[in-house]
Amino acid sequence: MRKKLQSIYELLLDRYGPQGWWPAETPFEIVVGAILTQGVAWSNVEKAISSLKEVALIDLHALDRATVEQIASLIHPTIYYNEKAKKLKNLLRFLRQRYHGELSRLFLLPVPKLRTELLSIEGVGEETADAIILYAAGKPSFVIDAYTRRIFFRLRMAHEKEQYTKLRSLFMNNLEEDTSLYKEYHALLVHHGKEHCRPIPICAGCPLCSLCGFQADNCRL
Repeated sequence: MRKKLQSIYELLLDRYGPQGWWPAETPFEIVVGAILTQGVAWSNVEKAISSLKEVALIDLHALDRATVEQIASLIHPTIYYNEKAKKLKNLLRFLRQRYHGELSRLFLLPVPKLRTELLSIEGVGEETADAIILYAAGKPSFVIDAYTRRIFFRLRMAHEKEQYTKLRSLFMNNLEEDTSLYKEYHALLVHHGKEHCRPIPICAGCPLCSLCGFQADNCRL
């Protein structure tokens, strides 16, 4: 399994090159983006973040003072913007009440405790928590998203409805515990999911064809 995971990584890196993800100026911006990106294209998240920046609300304390209605109106490009505004407020309230409104205090926690704390916030699921840990806190916690699920199902390395924890363990138990590696691997999987392993896959020219059992005949086109 270790060798196969490494081969997948090397094939993707050779094809797409380093991704340098996540695009943000501050850890807090990453946290906001991790919540806003749920179920929506990143281009829409960028529009929402730009709107927040225009009124100086991409700041933890300023956003905490804003109302749910104000936030929702600014993040309108993302779907479920009312719910996402509430999730942001839940997170901000948690930080204010438990960590004096300071992300840095929260991020001092070891990964297991940090993950437990994030998952205790209403509206923060496993994917969001792991994205915050990996990209904002800079700690090793592999992120599982829809692209990863689809790719590894088609590679016959996971069930179609694999439990999040089990699929995450596949990476955590078989890769070196390295934040930079986790970031790059996850970003490469996202790129590949957009480029080739789409809901209707473009198998011709796929860099993973030699490892993939899904529609193998198409890989030879």
